[in-house]
Amino acid sequence: MAACLAEREVQKNYWSEHSKELTLEAMMLDSRATDLDKEERPEVLSLLPPYKEKTVLELGAGIGRFTGELAKEAGHLLAVDFIESVIKKNETTNGHYENVSFMCADVTSSDLKIEEESVDLIFSNWLLMYLSDKEVKEVAEKMVKWLKVGGFIFFRESCFHQSGDSKRNANPTHYREPRFYTKVFKECHVDDGQGNSFELSQITCKCIGAYVRNKKNQNQICWLWQKTSSTADRGFQRFLDNVQYKSSGILRYERIFGEGFVSTGGVETTKEFVGLLDLKAGQKVLDVGCGIGGGDFYMAENFDVDVVGIDLSINMISFALERAIGRKCSVEFEVADCTIKTYPDGSFDVIYSRDTILHIQDKPALFRSFFRWLKPGGRVLISDYCKSPDPASSEFAEYIQQRGYDLHDVEAYGQMLRDAGFVEVVAEDRTDQFLEVLQRELDATEADQEAFLRDFSQEDYDDIVNGWRAKLKRSSSGEQRWGLFVARKP
Repeated sequence: MAACLAEREVQKNYWSEHSKELTLEAMMLDSRATDLDKEERPEVLSLLPPYKEKTVLELGAGIGRFTGELAKEAGHLLAVDFIESVIKKNETTNGHYENVSFMCADVTSSDLKIEEESVDLIFSNWLLMYLSDKEVKEVAEKMVKWLKVGGFIFFRESCFHQSGDSKRNANPTHYREPRFYTKVFKECHVDDGQGNSFELSQITCKCIGAYVRNKKNQNQICWLWQKTSSTADRGFQRFLDNVQYKSSGILRYERIFGEGFVSTGGVETTKEFVGLLDLKAGQKVLDVGCGIGGGDFYMAENFDVDVVGIDLSINMISFALERAIGRKCSVEFEVADCTIKTYPDGSFDVIYSRDTILHIQDKPALFRSFFRWLKPGGRVLISDYCKSPDPASSEFAEYIQQRGYDLHDVEAYGQMLRDAGFVEVVAEDRTDQFLEVLQRELDATEADQEAFLRDFSQEDYDDIVNGWRAKLKRSSSGEQRWGLFVARKP
């Protein structure tokens, strides 16, 4: 209790000092606040779920940078901040909205009374980093209780390090790893006292693009969660994060493929394939199934392109965000399902995807989306697992089913791209290259066994070695193929 009281006193003193001037620059702790705000505020608002005529709770509302915007749509908005002068400034600015109430309260205090299951959307921008670890967990549990079933929590935090350039005598802010917040909110479970249990389903987690573009800074991270019944099935995402791409599995893959990579051949095949794209500075690239970001960093750092990397695996994006720190390149990451995600037509010059689309059942629909998202003249490059045009053996068919893959022969894959409208489609069977790379990776792993076992378990080692041998066997027999596809939008 004493530690919590001390934490609140430190944070209150910190914000009392930095809110003497009730300006945008003071609140954002950045001399470029006005310019950043013009780009960042609409971006943040665009990430919110629909809340028209809904009940919204804004925590850490500050002087009202978002309050006035939220008020335009909300049915009722309660804006809360723990610094009295700050919330009074907010009320002065936004008090003309009849649907807004203002409250001076500390979100950690038991005096903050919000009725359970009364809120449709909880919004906070830079709040949790001013709480202790224990306080974050307690506030997260409160949020879930306040939220209606089906309601949403959106929050944004500075992670890893400071972003703003304002001078500070002391800085008690907690710049945590994104995985901390993800873990805390994923582990939130509440029951309603009637035998019903609820949890939070992560809708997305992504960088704030304005900071990537203006500061080459990936540390501004936001999350969107939805309160769901604990029996709700998040199927494929659960499979990826708990089975195929659990954290230990990702690190094992990275050990084989090289730092930042979880796809065949690592940086070697990345250099070769990216070399086919003739990238130009300033172009925009979408990486579908970006993994932990190695290919994205390579493209951004070597060709000065802007890259958006999306992946359905929460674990993959968490690692990608960590590996972005200090790189100062224009790469932003987002947890997203490429079959649901939408972009405006003509958003990208290049769409790049490595060994990912094997997971997608409706490839024609995805390729039609790729076609729309590309600018005229834009190019797509895909490497992917394929199969022989001949009927699969029972063993290979079982493997495909167990993994949930949707595999096609190389020619059929290329035809799906043509059917989507692409021209100059090159569909190459690269199985011989796949075999060479697999054998090289297996040989290196076996030669490195002693060092591998210092970092991982015998089970990890056996899984990798046996997995690579199985891939070599399937590919040597001709059943499993590896395809490379390049095409252009006319």
